[in-house]
Amino acid sequence: MTPKELAIIAAKALDEKKGKGISAIEITDLTTLADYFVFATGSSNTQINALCGSVEKALKEQAGEDPLRREGYRDGTWVLLDYGSICVHVFSEEAREFYSLERLWSDGKPVDLSAVLMPD
Repeated sequence: MTPKELAIIAAKALDEKKGKGISAIEITDLTTLADYFVFATGSSNTQINALCGSVEKALKEQAGEDPLRREGYRDGTWVLLDYGSICVHVFSEEAREFYSLERLWSDGKPVDLSAVLMPD
């Protein structure tokens, strides 16, 4: 599966658990960290963990992928799931605003997720 397909699976999984502000950017030409970043906001620590669980389950079932690394579960305000070619960032609203990764990586190419996300 391509990194873009993995990013789309992650975005769908976040959407199914009612993640907010779901977006993805392609960063292939900017860094060797990953090819795609996927972002979402959860309303509570419980929802953030549920969103991450949904991503892990979907990527395991649909692509046979396990995360290389998980960071931030204890704190619950920002969880990173690192799959090598994609990184999924799930934030609390405050942490997303504070770290502003989309602004930091604004040179990346936005991925159109309108075909895979449910309208609000």
